Amino acid sequence: MPHRTIRAAAGALIAIGAALPASAYAQDAAEFYKGRTVTIIIGAAPGGGYDTYGRLIARHIGKHIPGAPNVTPSNLPGASSNAAASQLATVLPKDGTQIGAIYASAMLEPLLGDATRIKHDPSKFQNLGSASREVYTCAFRTDAPAKTYADARTREIILGATAEGGTNVDFPVVAARFLDMKFKVVRGYKGSREVTLAMERGEVEGACGLAWSTLSVQYPTLFEDNKFNIVAQEDMDGTPALNARGVPVTGKLVKSDADKAALELFYSQNVLGRPYVVAAEVPKDRAAALRKAFMATLADPELLAEAKRLRIEITPTSGDDVEKLIARLYATPKDVVENVRKTLGR
Repeated sequence: MPHRTIRAAAGALIAIGAALPASAYAQDAAEFYKGRTVTIIIGAAPGGGYDTYGRLIARHIGKHIPGAPNVTPSNLPGASSNAAASQLATVLPKDGTQIGAIYASAMLEPLLGDATRIKHDPSKFQNLGSASREVYTCAFRTDAPAKTYADARTREIILGATAEGGTNVDFPVVAARFLDMKFKVVRGYKGSREVTLAMERGEVEGACGLAWSTLSVQYPTLFEDNKFNIVAQEDMDGTPALNARGVPVTGKLVKSDADKAALELFYSQNVLGRPYVVAAEVPKDRAAALRKAFMATLADPELLAEAKRLRIEITPTSGDDVEKLIARLYATPKDVVENVRKTLGR
């Protein structure tokens, strides 16, 4: 074949290749994952609710991912899960072998947090879904000077907390602003487990922003032990288990429409619950395979049976629905956002 003809044929092949989508050259998801290890990066310390959920999912999701890869959990706590989110977005491989289990608040950091402390955009993550809707609670020691949530409007309660941006810091601040609670927040505990241990030791009188799913795991006989009183559900609707016990729902205690709108925005992280994400750059076919696997895992009878033994709720939200909710939250009117940001001291 003449050189000119060879060059022309080669050029035509190159042109055809350029016109094909990138997925035409990508490995099939099953082929890619076979023999590999997928890591679930848990943006929380060991022993708490996020860790419990992350390790539960890690034990079951591998069989639902094409190619049946090994799956291992790895804790990366810090900066209210923003450390894990940052690593996922900027440092860790973007090939679909890294899944982030991060706080809902980390998904809203640019909106309600301090956007200057992160160098990534969490709204760009590809969402696999959420493992459960969360309801946060406020608990006081039974010997605390306030016996009910209403009592804390007139009697100061010393609360334990982790660090700025954590739920057990932000929730008391919001309650003080919109519900006139008298809370003194002592920061510096490593995680929610350390906060509740401090309550047991009497170092602090209570804590707010405690995930009910975490408390129900750590204290399965909480109501019988009479160590703590669950004095409020920090939510707009509450959870059936606590509603049945008559625990007040803070979202129903506000008076003005403006305050209600602010609380609805702030408590939206409860609806986001426990999101699982992958980096924006992960190939779409692999992200789709992981999304499908995630939802299949949360419907797996073996996982559900183990969740029942662990006393944790599985109330999944699909990746599509999580992304729609995040888009809606980022479109919240500016005056409502600023009301919450000002309250949080952002």
